[in-house]
Amino acid sequence: MLRAFIAVEIAPDIISRIAAAIDQLRPAVKGIRWVAPANIHLTVKFLGNIEESQIEPICQALTEALRPFPRCTINAKGLGVFPSVKRPRVLWVGLHGSQLISLAVKVASALAPLGFMLEERTFTPHLTIGRWRQTDRADRSFEQALGKWRDFEFGPSPVDEVILFQSVLKPTGAIYTRLNVIALGRDQAS
Repeated sequence: MLRAFIAVEIAPDIISRIAAAIDQLRPAVKGIRWVAPANIHLTVKFLGNIEESQIEPICQALTEALRPFPRCTINAKGLGVFPSVKRPRVLWVGLHGSQLISLAVKVASALAPLGFMLEERTFTPHLTIGRWRQTDRADRSFEQALGKWRDFEFGPSPVDEVILFQSVLKPTGAIYTRLNVIALGRDQAS
């Protein structure tokens, strides 16, 4: 068994801007475990534990479903938290793009016949950059720090592929390994 998910990688220059923001936020944000910049990505669908024998059918289903899906651009903008600023658990960078929801729906629909459940929650495109271990951790300095970044433009990033990743959880953080890459828009003229 291996732990797997489908994701989109973000352009390196955007990751650099996010890493710079993290460096500036570190002194003001306490009790958070920061995501390593190399691990920042858009999770399109978390698969959980899968058998190695499922990799090929997953990739075939995604290739078929995403062959006609258009390449697109997403914009990374602003910082926010889930579920609320008073009791934050996840610190994120917002993602905006007209095709993001459609991409997530297409991926979920392609994998449903293989036994992967459809999400009950609405897909909210974001990049997780930090997680808190405690539930009661917000203070005024955090709210002020977050306010400065609420509308910050990190910039655009192309989306021309999705990636099937393996995730190995370690005490020092997750290690992600690419298992396969599925190109978008292969049916379209370049």
